[in-house]
Amino acid sequence: MGGRPRYPSAFPLRHTSSPRLQTFMPADSIRLMIYIICRANHKTVVVHPRPLIVTRASASGGGCPGLVGAANVTVAGILPDLYASITLGAVALLSPTVSNAGIHIAVVGCGYWGSKHVRVLNTLDEVAEVILVDSREDRLTSLARTYRTAPCFTSLTDALHRADAVVVATPPSTHVPIALQVIGAGKHVLVEKPLAIATADARRVIDAASAASVVLMIGHTFEYNPAVRKLRELVRDKELGELYYLDSARLNLGLYQDDVNVILDLGPHDVSIVNYVLGRKPVAVQAWAARHAHRRFEDVAYLRLFYDDFFDGRGLSANIHVSWLDPCKVRRVTAVGSEKMVVYDDLAQDERIRVLDKGVCLSQAGGNLTQPPMSYRYGDILVPFVAADEPLAVQDSHFADCITSGLAPLTGGENGLAVVEVLEAAQLSRRLGRPVLLAELGSHVQAIHELVPARTHPNGYRFPEATEQNGRRRNTPLPALRQEGG
Repeated sequence: MGGRPRYPSAFPLRHTSSPRLQTFMPADSIRLMIYIICRANHKTVVVHPRPLIVTRASASGGGCPGLVGAANVTVAGILPDLYASITLGAVALLSPTVSNAGIHIAVVGCGYWGSKHVRVLNTLDEVAEVILVDSREDRLTSLARTYRTAPCFTSLTDALHRADAVVVATPPSTHVPIALQVIGAGKHVLVEKPLAIATADARRVIDAASAASVVLMIGHTFEYNPAVRKLRELVRDKELGELYYLDSARLNLGLYQDDVNVILDLGPHDVSIVNYVLGRKPVAVQAWAARHAHRRFEDVAYLRLFYDDFFDGRGLSANIHVSWLDPCKVRRVTAVGSEKMVVYDDLAQDERIRVLDKGVCLSQAGGNLTQPPMSYRYGDILVPFVAADEPLAVQDSHFADCITSGLAPLTGGENGLAVVEVLEAAQLSRRLGRPVLLAELGSHVQAIHELVPARTHPNGYRFPEATEQNGRRRNTPLPALRQEGG
């Protein structure tokens, strides 16, 4: 056939989930693709999504003189989750999903934090499709304006058949049942912090993931923060000398939660940071908390984590202050050593890590009480380079890598369990009024919960009963835990 073939100005690509939505590919692009195909030794060519990679597939029978008589071409990824077979004059839909094209990840809970996962996952090369799951249709409608081709579901059960993995970004009290449902379906799962409210539930999830041979990862995002990693490096390299203590503050006006107190909401961040920097979990926890503006949940709390076996003030410890009721937004961790000090300010634009050559030493005056007991040293301030990588993007990319390569997550189930143990010990400590050893958790905790009447939140979380005293609510007092061997 001679002469130049004629094509319509554009070929329509119609998506089955939205019959009225029609996207067009310019005919010149089609002609160029077909020309490349024709030059590829008369082979069928498969184009994969992000990045665009051309590979040869099985032979197609049929010649290709010029641009006429070309074999059918399978194209995957012209649009996200669209796979079409292109002939010289039409586009036909083959399949909405192809498992070899990438990972299909469902995000359960598309609120403030879940929507950030949706944004990040849509930028990853390993992810072929992001599925939106939320019981609130208004959230799905809002996100669908930006991610027009994303499948939307109001039920996780209906969405699981499309997903290879699931990100759980729902309220903390729902993490365990949702994670168990996902694992039971044989899907990989990333659970936002905290993994669970109680250590027993955290172990259930870990055991289920192990039995199902699926990836279980916990969303301790700050462990993927370049500034936190720099802080860990400085501490481990002894740049500060002997580490005395760490102090962390996470304060703001809000955001109040409706199913957990401020310890379970904000505490996981700082507990995971301190555990990560020190490379181990504490042996005991002491906590104080109070309800002010919130009638049911503590909105201000102080935690002290003991990392040595003695509590006389000489051991390594970390202090954590969390609050929903503060006029200033603070995201700061301070590490104090015998030689230097480090301040990590997550809100700083350019100087998130500052190493201060400051310290104190004993006065040489000996027993002379007229002289100051300590002398003070002031030196330079060093601001090391910290990469600007987004922690959530690093975390979600690592999750995808673990799925495709079989690697163990850096923040796996045991990492999440270590944080949950601290949180549960803190909850017990604030009620008992004394430090709680992590070794006391387990059967002791169950016995205490059985002694205290509880009420149930609509989402299933159980709260200890409170009584009125002087016009304010207080928790029913509990007997002290007996320590092992006591």
